[in-house]
Amino acid sequence: MEDLTPILICALLFIGLPWIFFHYVTQWKRAKGISIEDERLLDDLHDTARRLDARLDSIERIIAADNPGWKDGALGSVGHDRLADRQSDREADTPRLAIRR
Repeated sequence: MEDLTPILICALLFIGLPWIFFHYVTQWKRAKGISIEDERLLDDLHDTARRLDARLDSIERIIAADNPGWKDGALGSVGHDRLADRQSDREADTPRLAIRR
């Protein structure tokens, strides 16, 4: 057994460790790619997103036909009110400094 110890150590260092290293390197390279199932799922999600975008466009056209200025009116008044609220909140939270002479 004592005669086999150096041979086993050399075999482990020069054969075993490189084999494990290269085995996992090939596994990592194989895992980097996308699988066929994942590719199909991405295609399905892309198709669903396109259909939802088309539906949203048609809904916006219908609403624009019923109420022509709905985008400008809804976004303009809400955005302005929120800005005014934020400014008044900042003024209320900011302590006033008293100037002493």
